[in-house]
Amino acid sequence: MTQLHTGLRLEMTEKARLELNENPDTLHQDIQQVRDMIVTRPDIGFLRTDDDFILRFLRARKFDQVETFRLLAQYFQFRQQNLGIFQSFKVDDPGIKRALMDGFPGVLETPDQHGRKILILFASNWDQSRNSFTDILRAILLSLEVLIENPELQINGFILIIDWSNFSFKQASKLTPNILKLAIEGLQDSFPARFGGIHFVNQPWYIHAMYTIIKPFLKDKTRKRIFLHGNNLNSLHQLIQPECLPSEFGGTLPPYDMGVWARTLLGPDYNDEAEYTLTYDALHVRENCGGGGDKEVMKRSQSAVEPGTLRQNDRETSTPLLALD
Repeated sequence: MTQLHTGLRLEMTEKARLELNENPDTLHQDIQQVRDMIVTRPDIGFLRTDDDFILRFLRARKFDQVETFRLLAQYFQFRQQNLGIFQSFKVDDPGIKRALMDGFPGVLETPDQHGRKILILFASNWDQSRNSFTDILRAILLSLEVLIENPELQINGFILIIDWSNFSFKQASKLTPNILKLAIEGLQDSFPARFGGIHFVNQPWYIHAMYTIIKPFLKDKTRKRIFLHGNNLNSLHQLIQPECLPSEFGGTLPPYDMGVWARTLLGPDYNDEAEYTLTYDALHVRENCGGGGDKEVMKRSQSAVEPGTLRQNDRETSTPLLALD
């Protein structure tokens, strides 16, 4: 076992070998081959090229060195081209802080049955007078930077669930093609994470219309991993076991406390009504999804969706699971 595998459970090392083509015997060679390609892109500032950093890109592209370098270059190029997104890219930035406090994103403590970290977004919680879409995207990207430090999540990947309950047409009208394209570029094309599925629940017709706008920007692999469930939970539970989900999604876990992830990043002095001056750097905050707190005071961090809103069966939406491809 190499130093890069130190602390990695044996079953995870084996999973990386079987699913990602990771070979401990050639790991340093694979990393160096990617590093050697940096000279071919003098137009990009590669601000970090250590072994641990490059390894997450190799895992995201199943150890295809050419595709790995392409992703690494896009990662830094996206940051060069969108300097405003990454200026003051830390949790004490007011915009990022507000988005985190409003539950963008939510991060479940319990992974799915495949070990993938589950991120959730309650779309109707988007108060457009309080949070810009850009700040929500920044909070999501920063959260992913924190989470991807965990080698097991580099291997297992992520699941995203978006609940569109009570998301109004007026709110949807703010999702312009430009900002949707920006989000796709930041998440699909420029970040070293493996997304095993993107699940829509309770989506209205205009979210279907939105998909027609973003479809040209999606890779075939991404399109095949986007699923529409409507308000029928059976199809969701076919892919994510109820034991891994909070009650808002028909799961057996308690209702999700939207303040958990914000408290993890903002620290022990988290208060829903306070402003913060903590200065955690995304690359140095380790995953810690614990956190207590009295749910009675979680005013802005509560889900806007009441437990039991989604139904196990609905005759009008009980069609087979739709993959958007």
